[in-house]
Amino acid sequence: MEKQDYYEVLGVSRDAGEPAIKAAYRKMALKYHPDRNQEAGAEDKFKVCSEAYEVLSDPEKRRVYDQFGHAGLSGQGFSGFNDVNDIFSNFGSIFEDFFGFSSTGGRRRARRGADLRYDLKLTFREAVFGVEKEIEFSREAQCKTCHGTKAKPGTSKKPCTGCGGAGQVRRSQGFFSIAVACPQCGGEGAMVVEHCTACHGKGSIAEKRKVSVRIPAGVDQGVRLRVGGEGQIGTEGGQAGDLYVFLDIEESKEFERDGFDLIHRRVLGIAQAALGCTLKVPTLEGEREIEVPAGTQYGQRMVLSGDGVPRLKGTGRGDLHIEFAVHVPTKLSKDQRDLLQKYAAVAKEDIAHASGGFFHKLFGDT
Repeated sequence: MEKQDYYEVLGVSRDAGEPAIKAAYRKMALKYHPDRNQEAGAEDKFKVCSEAYEVLSDPEKRRVYDQFGHAGLSGQGFSGFNDVNDIFSNFGSIFEDFFGFSSTGGRRRARRGADLRYDLKLTFREAVFGVEKEIEFSREAQCKTCHGTKAKPGTSKKPCTGCGGAGQVRRSQGFFSIAVACPQCGGEGAMVVEHCTACHGKGSIAEKRKVSVRIPAGVDQGVRLRVGGEGQIGTEGGQAGDLYVFLDIEESKEFERDGFDLIHRRVLGIAQAALGCTLKVPTLEGEREIEVPAGTQYGQRMVLSGDGVPRLKGTGRGDLHIEFAVHVPTKLSKDQRDLLQKYAAVAKEDIAHASGGFFHKLFGDT
């Protein structure tokens, strides 16, 4: 079944900002929420509008969707939500904003941990040929003393007096009576008597992490790499978030990159361009000798096939383009001027050598 356009799902324009997208999702979530709408098909519509919000509220997912559509998201592993529990887990805080209380009701659901970002600087050659990098960063990890229970080892929790251990209380809003998480125990049904002294009752502590990241050959500026499960720990048994490594690649002094092609600009003298010459030019594998043909023009290129950047996924390499410029001297010696005047005479070129003329303005007095 072909997926519907996400902008059409939420009824917003393609240039809609975050507030408009959130407002549109709130309206649809209120209409199709499973606790409020028992009609056939309401849950499916709730999942579709939540999927649309998940993409359009995330700048990176939205960029990929705008450029490549649903196929681009699939290529990055995004396939939507399997059930409403996934939605509640991802958007718990959003629903608390929408409804004024948790939409899940009862005990807290497992919630995935937050993603982390790491900015990694690479040299030009590291990006071209790939490299293995060890990176170090900080994240929250489960407390090893209390194993995330938040309680001092050897002590136990006591039933919550606010909900009698049920983890939920009933709250009315308009025509609805909904079971919501107990505000006293946060939906856990129990309360810590003595907090763990190692984590001060948080259940987590900051830790230093070192991970090895493989940078594939051919990556470019702005690419991000995902390291699964290396983000913040989840809550209530939820899975950890991911670590996203954003690549910052230094510029090369010899090459300009254009996708998987490289451009090397070389300046020729007038005689070299007119008569042709042999030059040594840099490549990724070292210098190479090339033959510059006679009559080379400004901006003309020579292509060295397969000497560019390796393509991602091992599909060959781009090309190296040698782009030529011709240097015209601003001042000439007497011998240089005499030779050019003889050339102009043979070529029947009018150089207007009168005082103040073109030739005088171009070359000046020596």
